[in-house]
Amino acid sequence: MADPARTAPVVPDTGDRGWAAAPVAAVCADTAGTVLALNEAARTLFPGIERLSETGMDWLVAAHDRRGDEVVRGALGEQSFAAHPIPHGEAVTWWLVDETDTRLAQDALVREQERTAFLSDASAALLGSLNLERCMEVAARLAAQHLADAALVLAPATGGTYPGVTCVRGGEPTRSGLEIDPDELPGLGEALQGFPPVPSRWLDPDAAPGWVLPAGFGPVGSIVVTPLPGHGVPAGALVLLRRGDRASFTDQEELFARLFAARAGAAMSAARVFALQASITDTLMRELLPPTLEQLGGVEFAGRYRPARDGERIGGDFYDVHSAITAEGDESLAVLGDVCGKGLDAAVLTGKIRTTLRALLHMADDHERLLNLLNRTLADGRNARFVTLVLASARREGATVRLRVTCAGHPPPLIVRADGRVEEADTHGSLIGVLPEIESSGTDITLDPGETCLLYTDGIVEARGGPLGDAMFGEDRLRQSLTECANMPADAVVERIQMLASQWIGRGAHDDMAVLAITAPRGQHLAAVGGHGRGRYTA
Repeated sequence: MADPARTAPVVPDTGDRGWAAAPVAAVCADTAGTVLALNEAARTLFPGIERLSETGMDWLVAAHDRRGDEVVRGALGEQSFAAHPIPHGEAVTWWLVDETDTRLAQDALVREQERTAFLSDASAALLGSLNLERCMEVAARLAAQHLADAALVLAPATGGTYPGVTCVRGGEPTRSGLEIDPDELPGLGEALQGFPPVPSRWLDPDAAPGWVLPAGFGPVGSIVVTPLPGHGVPAGALVLLRRGDRASFTDQEELFARLFAARAGAAMSAARVFALQASITDTLMRELLPPTLEQLGGVEFAGRYRPARDGERIGGDFYDVHSAITAEGDESLAVLGDVCGKGLDAAVLTGKIRTTLRALLHMADDHERLLNLLNRTLADGRNARFVTLVLASARREGATVRLRVTCAGHPPPLIVRADGRVEEADTHGSLIGVLPEIESSGTDITLDPGETCLLYTDGIVEARGGPLGDAMFGEDRLRQSLTECANMPADAVVERIQMLASQWIGRGAHDDMAVLAITAPRGQHLAAVGGHGRGRYTA
């Protein structure tokens, strides 16, 4: 027969003031779940209970029935507890440690980690494109998915219309141009001007104008309007909408929305600045790009240009062809030059030189005078750069083309005759922009039908490449290439020379390369209709 003293539950000494007054609730229960003892903290937590099931902690009852010795965790209302079992005999005392503050801190930490991760991902997505419309779409989609049920992103007005993007959670962004009065939504007009946001509790959702709400959205329960700060000027405004069956925005959610808006505004501002710079660059670059050449006055002109850096469109080499520079209006001036340096700095000086030459066209029949005036313009002490030039005045005379060619510090042009012979033009001169005065001498050249005069920059002959990668293309190789271009049209000549030089370089570095071909075409002169004008030539 069992000893009753050994099987009876061991009950804590309730007279022990240390146990009774412990700040942690302690509940002692037998195997049947009958409560044997409670300390003062437990009586406050569970007043008048007689069984463990009356605590409302099903998770604790289940753990007690299992008779395990592991710590279990669960909730009682909004409180969180960790229950530590202390077995003694047939009874177990559960010490209930309140972990509510710890859980709240952990939950807050998790939320902050999630928000930080979201802001990081959002920044990457927003900055993934420098297109303003695309950036607005990304901002609207992210805001609708993570911050609200719907979002409206507005940019500053353009011509009285506000570019906007609307997105509903789970949907695709929709672009629109809104002709609206932003002051119809309180706080929106101020947000578009960059003023601090109005707290959402001040905004009446029922007063929201119809253009704010997406189609079929339903009743609005809460609205947030926040500015999209940009670089120096506001980038727009963000409107967040939450449906009526959802809780209103909390202060923390509004603060988080402003953090997102700061990133979205920075990305939109960067996209707008990029678009403005691209527009300015395109406008300025149109004046710096090589012109498209064609037959002019019965003379074929063709050019090709390759900048030193393949990602660029302009550099230090240039060419131009100007028509009607004499009183008769039948002589053209071809110019090819090479400015010291590469890239944008060289291109700026190139633009200055081309503009100056255009202004001096009225004296283009005197090459030496034109070059001296250009030299005085450049040698003003403010420029440390110089330029080499070759001028070629071309006139059609019957079936031939008469050229006057003058070099200024530039490699002399090469003439390829109809029989394949290659000659060098007898012209030379000093650099432009270095000395107060320059010296130059020109020469006259006659091109028969099918013959070409090639003007080129040193980037062609100094191009390094070949089988070993360090040999220059050289003038001999250029002459040999031209021999094969006899009787070819001007466009075919420059295309072949540029192609051969590029193949020689391969993937290696190179200087700017420019070629300009002047060809006497094979063809007949046709009188203009009505017997007036200079006529035209056929191939």
